[in-house]
Amino acid sequence: MACRISELIIKSRDPQQLAAFWCEVLDFIVLDIDDGAVEIGPREGFGGLQPTLVFVPSTEPQAGRPRLHFDVNATDRDQDAELERLLKLGARPADVGQTGQESWHVLTDPEGNEFCLLRTRLS
Repeated sequence: MACRISELIIKSRDPQQLAAFWCEVLDFIVLDIDDGAVEIGPREGFGGLQPTLVFVPSTEPQAGRPRLHFDVNATDRDQDAELERLLKLGARPADVGQTGQESWHVLTDPEGNEFCLLRTRLS
């Protein structure tokens, strides 16, 4: 058997705020809070198919563009409706050199971490 990703660790200036944003985006819940770190994951808890996200406190400034970002897909609405929902939650459009012809939207979360909203809807 091979490995699988079980947790993704994300440095954050405000772990609780960022965890709350991503809980809304992904329909996750808070699974654990420990020493200022906030772990969120699927409603069924630890060990499922999706990795949990752990937001750990950090005062380090982000230097340059991140080398990793999330891609998300809407599960119950089209891309335009999901984009509107994400913007209301606090996501912001980001310009990373797109041409305007892409089938995805580049956004940032409340702390400036980039992520993309893809067109394809997952079920």
